[in-house]
Amino acid sequence: MPKRQVQAGAGEKARLELVFDKPYLLGALFGEYDQNLVAIENRLGVYIAARGQKLQIEGAAEAAARARDVLQGLYNRLAVGQQIDAGAVEAVIAMSAEPTLDGIIRHDVSEPPKVMIRTRKKTIVPRSANQGLYMEALARHELIFALGPAGTGKTYLAVAQAVSQLITGSVDRLILSRPAVEAGERLGFLPGDMKEKVDPYLRPLYDALYDTLPAEQVERRIASGEIEIAPLAFMRGRTLANAFIILDEAQNTTIAQMKMFLTRFGEGSRMVICGDPKQVDLPQPGASGLADAVERLEGIEGIAVSRFTTADVVRHPIVGRIVAAYEGPNA
Repeated sequence: MPKRQVQAGAGEKARLELVFDKPYLLGALFGEYDQNLVAIENRLGVYIAARGQKLQIEGAAEAAARARDVLQGLYNRLAVGQQIDAGAVEAVIAMSAEPTLDGIIRHDVSEPPKVMIRTRKKTIVPRSANQGLYMEALARHELIFALGPAGTGKTYLAVAQAVSQLITGSVDRLILSRPAVEAGERLGFLPGDMKEKVDPYLRPLYDALYDTLPAEQVERRIASGEIEIAPLAFMRGRTLANAFIILDEAQNTTIAQMKMFLTRFGEGSRMVICGDPKQVDLPQPGASGLADAVERLEGIEGIAVSRFTTADVVRHPIVGRIVAAYEGPNA
């Protein structure tokens, strides 16, 4: 059972009240053993009391207002049929403190997201403001670079968008690729044939597929060629038309490999290139094809660049703290 560890903040105190008109949603809003309320209390330093269809929030004025917005936002998501979990609660809390692009007005978390991706297994909504911008870019642009640390949803959202477009028929194929660059290993020393050697490097792509499509559909579409998962080297010499093409771990491409991959772009295709410029495993990190491509292509019509930070990490909250620690002033 979650424990309340409320710490009152400084400043003017406030007592706010929320009244909900759909009591059947309150069980999901509060969470098992009120775990969602406890998470909001502990993160924002407020106290929340539930009385029937009413919630009272007490604490520092700004914290109480944030808690109110978070609760209203979560409730509104439930009201339009979206599901919430511990990750969604953490994400909405984080977004409640994010500035908009003008840097003045806080991101409005009290409204359901305006952009979402529908797949066979779930409807995916943004869990940070930057994810929202990225999802808009995925819907609008032909070529997108997604840059940022692990856990920010770069590849997962790209796969979800690709699956959505494959389901609706706006593309004929989904092609997922990664460079087989090893973080300390050598392919030649691994057991098995070439497929068995490279499959471990492609496993994150499989994981995202199985999270957005039923397993039998994944297997059937792979068997039919509608979904192809292959190392980057297998892309050479091809022109990929009417396809959604994703390159993951792109920071581990050389400049020549990146040029080769970009020129595979064919009629009616979309391409997403994901990577973390700070995690280059190449023998010469300064020769990363990802950094070179972004420098050359950013600003060209039809090409978008989405950048994520540690604040956008949407895995377990401790992952964000770990990434921040490794990228801090003493890194």
